Amino acid sequence: MQIALALIPVAGLLAFIYFNDKKEKEPVGLLVSLFFAGMSTAIPAFFAEVIGELIINLVLPGESMIKAVIIASCLVAPAEEMGKYLILRAFTWKNKHFDYSYDAIVYAVFTSLGFAAIENIGYVFSHGIGTAILRMFTAVPGHACFAVFMGYFYSKAKYAQITNDARSYSACNVLSLVAPIFLHGVYDAIVMAGGATDSLILSGLSLLLWGGFVFVMIGSSCLLVIYAAKNDFCFVRMPDNSWTYYSPAVAGNWQCACGKLNQLNFCGNCGSPRGRRWSDLQSMYGGRQD
Repeated sequence: MQIALALIPVAGLLAFIYFNDKKEKEPVGLLVSLFFAGMSTAIPAFFAEVIGELIINLVLPGESMIKAVIIASCLVAPAEEMGKYLILRAFTWKNKHFDYSYDAIVYAVFTSLGFAAIENIGYVFSHGIGTAILRMFTAVPGHACFAVFMGYFYSKAKYAQITNDARSYSACNVLSLVAPIFLHGVYDAIVMAGGATDSLILSGLSLLLWGGFVFVMIGSSCLLVIYAAKNDFCFVRMPDNSWTYYSPAVAGNWQCACGKLNQLNFCGNCGSPRGRRWSDLQSMYGGRQD
């Protein structure tokens, strides 16, 4: 029962992100790998947080709201989001299946919810069903929200690399890590600061602020997912090794060397990528060879 309560919100959010991928579904094996790799990031994050908190306790003994904010924003959030980002980068940046802009959000959310699943199981077994129900509507969606922003800017960084836009590439790479750290840090800082004070007024204000922040963050993330899915486009590697992109609605269908007619970037029959032969490109260029 407890494991089910811990995993139900994870499964629901994964389904929401996966089925919003309208153009080309990602390989299940890759998504499963990202999910379990995301789980594994809980181990280094745990040790980093334990060691970091020991150091902070030596510098700032006792309990205070300032100390809670420092732990949340400068330790917990970076430790957890950095691990997710490194997994995302290692598994997907050069992966041939990373061929649509929305893919980045799918990858980031599967990675992040892998972490959220193992974390949620730990919290539910430690604190009971009440915690499971609360986290179902707060912490688990929170991890998905952090990932949506990570994936959105990660996709922008990929497009900037393809178009040789060095300035945008650097900025979006930084934002793909800084944005989720910032959101995660604010989320945890409000909660931890409220718990570190004996003032009922400050605790109450903290709770109200946290509720408002969670509401806005989840709403913004849902809108961003819908926008990114609606404006999804595809990256293609051309025979001359240059990168470009196409909108399937503009490029039209193409016939693979195996004979299958396709619209998507990879052949549904043999798996060959679009654009290996000139005959595959004719539909894109209208028969022109210039």
